[in-house]
Amino acid sequence: MRTSPPTAPAHPALADAERRSYWLDRPGAPEPAPPLEGACEADLLVVGGGFTGLWAALVAKEADPGREVVLVESERIAFGASGRNGGFLSSSLTHGHANGLQRWPAEMPTLERLGRENLAAIAATLQRHAIDADLEQHGALSVATEPHQVAWLEEIAGHARRFGWRADVLDRAAVREQVRSPTYLGGVWQREGEALVDPAALAWGLDRAIRGLGVRVFERSAVRELRRDGAGVLAITGAGTVRARRAILATNAFPPLVPQVRRYIAPVYDYVLVTEPLTAAQQAAIGWQGRQGLADLGNQFHYYRRTADGRILWGGYDAIHFYGSRVAPDLDQRAASFDVLAQNFSATFPQLEGIRFSHRWGGAIDTCSRFSVMFTRALGGRAVYVGGFTGLGVGASRFGALTALDLADGRETERTRLELVRRRPIPFPPEPLRSAGIEITRRELARADRNAGRRGLWLRTLDRLGMGFDS
Repeated sequence: MRTSPPTAPAHPALADAERRSYWLDRPGAPEPAPPLEGACEADLLVVGGGFTGLWAALVAKEADPGREVVLVESERIAFGASGRNGGFLSSSLTHGHANGLQRWPAEMPTLERLGRENLAAIAATLQRHAIDADLEQHGALSVATEPHQVAWLEEIAGHARRFGWRADVLDRAAVREQVRSPTYLGGVWQREGEALVDPAALAWGLDRAIRGLGVRVFERSAVRELRRDGAGVLAITGAGTVRARRAILATNAFPPLVPQVRRYIAPVYDYVLVTEPLTAAQQAAIGWQGRQGLADLGNQFHYYRRTADGRILWGGYDAIHFYGSRVAPDLDQRAASFDVLAQNFSATFPQLEGIRFSHRWGGAIDTCSRFSVMFTRALGGRAVYVGGFTGLGVGASRFGALTALDLADGRETERTRLELVRRRPIPFPPEPLRSAGIEITRRELARADRNAGRRGLWLRTLDRLGMGFDS
């Protein structure tokens, strides 16, 4: 799909919305780190200042305080998806139970245990480093908004219970008692294993923590080339170089430094709105005292949550891939997507008629055909790429960082023995087939939503091949 014209959204509630991430449009960011100038050396180079890179630097330095760690970021810490997401912190490492059971049924007990341990470790890290990221552990609501989705609720709850999570099936009255929307026909409340955070505050807190431990951080330092250098690697930026024994590449949806990764990752643009703070009357009109994170069960789904200052974040539905896997600042604003989001918000919460949106933004996430993290060794094993989280990377990024460190250091661990780690997803085809296939899939997913969830031949074929497209 090619870039849409740079027109303004038509929905009146969007007229005054700031064109940037709500999370990043607040005070609290650390002082900018300097750009890299000249030559430096390190035991470990981390490329990318999002969650994955920050976790890799933190874990590496905590495990070995004497290890020289350098992190370079092309823009600012949390510039990419880590500062633009909804802040949904999930224990799942597999993009949900259903996806994991379909792809790694034998490993799911292990993956679920590792996910549980990972979530607990994140909470412990926040406490240990005094990171105030507004962690809220109220669980998550999955809501049915179409009659055919109601039949899925028992299965969704059953998957959660199978792995030891508390999950309740709610009928129409019970789900509307939690959150008042005329569109809700039922839901599942998974009470454990799902949390919310302020993603920018989390990234900024991790940044302060690694600097305090002695990690050297350089911002505005895009790596232009990465190559072998003796037994290690050499990274070249515009004004400096880093020689390191090993490298972790955590560049998310941005063009990877190792060409072989490009077959597996497709950048997909996701768009988000945030309302102005709700009044007391508006809050009473919708309920939502439990403050759970919410998502509906459509293929084209919305995710939404309350913020600490009384707003509603509302995102998802559109998942847009631009021809050539293009990633560029002008794609962060897409009028058509914002209008659809605003219209669907009004349908979900008609009692909030007249509310306005304070922020609108978009950004690229790194999707792969199996919807979960993947790993690639490069440069003779000296560098490890980690990515492909497909929208649930806030929590899984820490697991990805730990596993990438194991791979970079040549350690065989429980994580590295996983099939999820050892095998890569099915690659996306080259252009023009890549964009054409993704667009057909988007249309077929929308048609399935309109057709009581029934998947046509195209989607059934992708299911058999183990491929998909999601945000």
